[in-house]
Amino acid sequence: MTEPDPHLLGPGLLPTPFTAAEIRDATGQGTTIHLLLEGPDGPLGEHVNRFHDVDDEGATLDRWAAADPKAVVSSRVTWAELQRHAAFDAGTTSVSTVTLSSPLGELTCRRYDTEDGVFWFSVSHPGMPVQFESDGMRTTVLSIEPD
Repeated sequence: MTEPDPHLLGPGLLPTPFTAAEIRDATGQGTTIHLLLEGPDGPLGEHVNRFHDVDDEGATLDRWAAADPKAVVSSRVTWAELQRHAAFDAGTTSVSTVTLSSPLGELTCRRYDTEDGVFWFSVSHPGMPVQFESDGMRTTVLSIEPD
């Protein structure tokens, strides 16, 4: 019997770019991701995501605006939940492989064009999209720092 593809989370969905296990294995204790948020008129500010209390099921994710490091919002996330964020409808999403120039360098990405926006997932950085655009807003990963 053939094992089910761990990239496929349900009928009518495209394969996700990464499995929950790939996200877990790439996200270590203390991994910190710096993001830049931009609007139609320019930069809106930098934000930080940090993972800690990492285990096989998930981690605690702390998020804050770089300008206000005391305003931390923490939540427990599972690797499966993070994978599900990239489970897009097969009928309304197109996927291509592209090169993206980013603060992380020249990246080979899986680009998902959806009804909600465009997502670029770097094949060498399992986890969140390295860039996302929707409704005139752009979020770009500036750096990924392991612990």
